[in-house]
Amino acid sequence: MNDKLRIGVAEAIGTAILVIGGPGTAILATGYFSGATKSVLILGVALAFGLSLLVAAYAIGSISGCHINPAVTLGLWAIKKTEGALVPFYIVGQVVGGILGGAVIFVIARSSEIAWTANQTGFASNGFGSHSPGGFSLGAAIIAEIVFTAVFIFIIASTTRKSMAPGMTGVVVGLALTLIHLISIPVDNTSVNPARSIATAVFQRGWALEQLWVFIVFPIIGGLIGALAWRAIVHPEDA
Repeated sequence: MNDKLRIGVAEAIGTAILVIGGPGTAILATGYFSGATKSVLILGVALAFGLSLLVAAYAIGSISGCHINPAVTLGLWAIKKTEGALVPFYIVGQVVGGILGGAVIFVIARSSEIAWTANQTGFASNGFGSHSPGGFSLGAAIIAEIVFTAVFIFIIASTTRKSMAPGMTGVVVGLALTLIHLISIPVDNTSVNPARSIATAVFQRGWALEQLWVFIVFPIIGGLIGALAWRAIVHPEDA
């Protein structure tokens, strides 16, 4: 297998892990089952996203760097930490892997009438207005996606510096993603990742596809801002 294909496959596997772990927890583990109380709430879902990224980072980080997010790939490309020729392989792998991960959750959820009824209108998709968990507006969703994706990619870029302690990247980015979800799940179910948003929207098949453009465009803008901000302040010898 050549290096480009290896990167695409690794990114597909990693993104599938993220979608199964993150949206999978939101879809399968936050409903009522046999009268029991909810197994996890916002904290549980936020931790699921962070832990999924953490384990994926250690699983495929040595192969592709574990971007598993188009905003990360494009941000690192903008500061010359990802080769332009590799970008399509990263992004195609991420989108395909995300959809495959969404398909796994879709099939599992459909096997339970309770789980399916509880989630069929949303499927953990990102949304604003009446589809925001907290009723937040389009403007709020745009600001959240730009700011939190910028912060996320700024942190990721920081872990590539020479002075970064070896082996700590997975922990740092996993905790960063957890924090971002804790803050922004009520706003729009937290995207900061177009591949994650696509993965759930294609199975929701309704309003999520109509609002999907927000969660593709603005995380990418935020990612570029975060990466360029890091490049502007980091010392060249540490970059």
